[in-house]
Amino acid sequence: MENICIGIDIGGTTVKMGIFNTSGKLVKKWAIGTSKENNSASVISDIASSVQEVLHEQSYTLNDCLGIGLGVPGPVLPSGYVEVCVNLGWKDRYPARELSQMLSGIPVGLGNDANIAALGEMWQGGAKGFGDVVLITLGTGVGGGVIIDGKIAEGRHGIAGEIGHMHVINDENEYCNCGCRGCLEQIASATGIVREAKRVLAADTMPSLLRKHKEHISAKDVLDCAKEGDAAALKVIKKVCRYLGIAMSHIAYTVDPDVFVIGGGVSKAGEFLLKMIENEYEKYVKLSKAKPRTVLATLGNDAGIYGGAKLVFNMASVQS
Repeated sequence: MENICIGIDIGGTTVKMGIFNTSGKLVKKWAIGTSKENNSASVISDIASSVQEVLHEQSYTLNDCLGIGLGVPGPVLPSGYVEVCVNLGWKDRYPARELSQMLSGIPVGLGNDANIAALGEMWQGGAKGFGDVVLITLGTGVGGGVIIDGKIAEGRHGIAGEIGHMHVINDENEYCNCGCRGCLEQIASATGIVREAKRVLAADTMPSLLRKHKEHISAKDVLDCAKEGDAAALKVIKKVCRYLGIAMSHIAYTVDPDVFVIGGGVSKAGEFLLKMIENEYEKYVKLSKAKPRTVLATLGNDAGIYGGAKLVFNMASVQS
């Protein structure tokens, strides 16, 4: 059989997995549930069992596998140590080492899930062809991944790319989940968009299409109404994009990437949102006419498994 590698993306509810051949083609994709029992203690063993089962079904063996690239939703130190992973309830784990031991010593690479997704977008997604990439994911929270010279920049303490917790709002009174106030995540996440929309509607009696949703407003509702020219919704999205623009300008002046990739559920608003982000971002970057491009992510929920596979190929090239 041909050589393969496996990309794995551990999420709070599902673990997505994919088998790739050495040409980078996805040949098999599947998912299992993320067990929450005993602080997700069995997740790694569940993955090991599922990998062995699917490899057998596909007529592969562990000897055919060059390695596994694993993304986890939390900071990862260069040693592979995960001090805490809130979404899984993990503390003091070495997930790559654990998985390798369960699978006969197969090489396992590890990274933060957003960084791994950024690697996937650089390899076969919206940032294909670029070496310096910053991914910003706008979902329930705001995540980020930084790629420099084609390699993940995790930092010495595993927190590089935590873009959602950059301080950008000076007048925020509520606390972010991280314990600080004024984080980008508090305005630019789907949760933040909904919260801001409710604030705008409560502070003003202006007519708005959003009022028909009452307390059940979603971020998609706000974006859809903004596309229709609704004044209240546009006010919210312009504020979101202003703070995104500020954060992106800070990143541009720090690492100057080739391209920003905008992903996550909120990015499904497409070119409408992208243009608004670009309009704000360009206000804050004036030192050069040439600026990092802004593009939409294209791999969707598969970015993590693509990035995991690319991590394996990167590991293999270093070893060779």
